[in-house]
Amino acid sequence: MNKRSSSAIRDRTPAGATSWRFRTYCQWKKWKKRPGGALINFTVPLQICGICKPRRGHFPALENCKGDPSMSMLSSAIQRSTLGLHSLEHYEPLIGGATIERIAAKADRVRTMRVAHISSTFYGGGVTELLTPLTLMMNATGIETDWHLIQGTPGYFGCTKKIHNTLQGESLDFSDAEKTIYEQVVFENATRLHLEECDAIIVHDPQPLPLITHFSDREMPWLWQCHVDLSSPYAPAWTYLRQFIEQYNAAIFSLPEYSKDLRVDQRFVTPAIDPFSAKNRDLSDREIGEFLGNYKIPTDRPLVAQISRFDRWKDPMGVIEAFRKAREQADCRLVGNNASDDPEGGKILETIKSVADESIIVLAVDDPTLVNALQRSAAVVLQKSTREGFGLTVTEAMWKGAAVIGGDVGGIRHQIKDEWNGFLVSTPDQAAARMVQLLKDPGLRQQIGSRAKESVRQNFFDEPAIRGLARPAVQIRTAGGLTGLDSRAPDTSMVESRCELLR
Repeated sequence: MNKRSSSAIRDRTPAGATSWRFRTYCQWKKWKKRPGGALINFTVPLQICGICKPRRGHFPALENCKGDPSMSMLSSAIQRSTLGLHSLEHYEPLIGGATIERIAAKADRVRTMRVAHISSTFYGGGVTELLTPLTLMMNATGIETDWHLIQGTPGYFGCTKKIHNTLQGESLDFSDAEKTIYEQVVFENATRLHLEECDAIIVHDPQPLPLITHFSDREMPWLWQCHVDLSSPYAPAWTYLRQFIEQYNAAIFSLPEYSKDLRVDQRFVTPAIDPFSAKNRDLSDREIGEFLGNYKIPTDRPLVAQISRFDRWKDPMGVIEAFRKAREQADCRLVGNNASDDPEGGKILETIKSVADESIIVLAVDDPTLVNALQRSAAVVLQKSTREGFGLTVTEAMWKGAAVIGGDVGGIRHQIKDEWNGFLVSTPDQAAARMVQLLKDPGLRQQIGSRAKESVRQNFFDEPAIRGLARPAVQIRTAGGLTGLDSRAPDTSMVESRCELLR
């Protein structure tokens, strides 16, 4: 394999001002002539020069809108329409300057690396919510980061959805024909992945899992990061997937309770949300009203919202049952908006629509600002999952000060302390009772929501949380990094020593 020399990467001093891979550490004032001869200066991002002290940079395209009231509307529209590139500096009001400096120092230790993430989609779902800010932030801190997708057919994604369901405990047989489709499509994708220049590969969830079998001459570590609830996987399916998992250097799970008996190292990374994304940024009352109006969502009654994909694990029918029982005692309207990245979504959507009435509004809209507006305007936010790897929609709603009722499962129970910053439920009857309690007591809603927001601030926007956005990059050190560790026989002592970066 013609892999580039790691030492050459570290020793080479980048030059010029054209690369955006090192775009936030040095600034260069440059003069440019306007038409007509007037001189203006503007700032362009430079590569790390290797001489001046690294510092966080700026993003002129967005800064141009600051200080001009006439540009405020345009600035808001820009933020809603971009992916959300932010420097680490933007987090300073949330976590403090000293924490920012500690994180920047940790980033210095892996800045010479190039990392590739591989997943199945750019749109919808928790993995996309994580990788969008993560890959942007990694590049913004000088860590070269790529994001590759697995292309599939409907048959392939039908197979991977079945795998997803079995990992979360459903007893489904995975036929030889389905295994052939699954492995063949992954192989076809592998033929056009050229990863020789990377120093680490992070593969997300089961969809691309078998990729590693087609890179037997790999020199870099490969990590598998699983985002689903692995508390009780269906044994035959787990046995089948384990043959692929144990070829990786390490497996990364959301919670320690998802650890398994594997012959590879295991690490645990709690997800974090991006507070500046279109889904989470602050909205004015006017903006909230506009978005609800655009989608014809009336506000004449208190809103109860559930934001999740059309997935049986999110228990949409249980939500409707709970809502109807609550409505007998408290007037309200149910609004659901769902991710569109699920092969079974169409069938479940039709089932929901068949039982919906005028008090139930069901949307299938890929608009993160609408989600933001719904979570901010809802009197109650539901996430009554029966399985949940972590549940970022819970984190997002809590960050907005919403009163959240969540299923007592998986990652939700790690976020909600029952009766303190939300409520945990296991049945529709329990969910209905909590809905009525919150709908009838605005003071309780405010108290619960205030505690929820503060708990997210403490647990997701302090140093460990912001590291959580970049931690998978640092995890490459735990798998041997640039030292030439044999990826098929990881050295656990090296793994342990390098995990100090995470502490």
